[in-house]
Amino acid sequence: METALKSTLQIAIQIAKGAGEILKTGVRDATRGSINYKSSAVDPVTEYDRQSEAFIVRELQKKFPSDAIVGEEGGTYAQATRSGAPPVKNRWYVDPIDGTVNFAHGIPIFCVSLGLVIDGVPSVGVVYNPMTDELFCATVGGGATLNDIPIGVSAEFNPIRSLLITGFPYDRHTSPVNNFDHFVAFKTKVQAVRRLGSAALDLCFVACGRAEGYWELKLKAHDIAAGILIVSEAGGQVTDFSGAPATVRAHDIVASNRHIHPAMLEVLNRDMEKSASSRNNVVKAGDGI
Repeated sequence: METALKSTLQIAIQIAKGAGEILKTGVRDATRGSINYKSSAVDPVTEYDRQSEAFIVRELQKKFPSDAIVGEEGGTYAQATRSGAPPVKNRWYVDPIDGTVNFAHGIPIFCVSLGLVIDGVPSVGVVYNPMTDELFCATVGGGATLNDIPIGVSAEFNPIRSLLITGFPYDRHTSPVNNFDHFVAFKTKVQAVRRLGSAALDLCFVACGRAEGYWELKLKAHDIAAGILIVSEAGGQVTDFSGAPATVRAHDIVASNRHIHPAMLEVLNRDMEKSASSRNNVVKAGDGI
């Protein structure tokens, strides 16, 4: 199994780097190609998202024809099947540009993210930033690396000396569940909070010790399938907001160096209780009008 995963990882690396070449070409284009919008004006998709995903899917289908593939732009792709074949257990989650807003503005904080989940377990993860040529990789049980050098999470125990990273959902203009309250709460508890614009890279930065923790709401499997494995294999911890181990189906996740995880969960859960109480009070006040 270990040998097979290493072989799969090497193929995934080559595919991610090939997609990265497409993105490097695209970011040199002053207009970043044609830009359309998905859920809202803050949720762009470029022609390079589509080109990158088409390349990745084509290469994965060549190398792993029986595997399922789920892409951010194209959804679930058909895979080769045989009559009487067992159910598909291998599923690739593809993010052709994680950080499209950054890409569309020429900010070099974006990446290609490929995560392979086997029988529900994240097993291979590759995150590649073509602008910095940083390649984060992991296989389950095989550790995590940055450009082939083993990485590990920060040893910091004290939240006030900790750097956190977060992001905000695309519906933040219209939904009260927008992470603003959590952001404000953490700003008074930690050294600093950053918003970089790429969930996959955020997770990798926790994995290599650049940040002590990361949290975000309303994520998709393609955002985190690679990153949660890389953090875990680097010695970190990834859960949902309740503290249960995170899966690729989790929408709200917390990642940390383990040491500050309880403190992060405490802030998030206390803040959620306050938010729920405030919303209930608004409803009760409205009942009397």
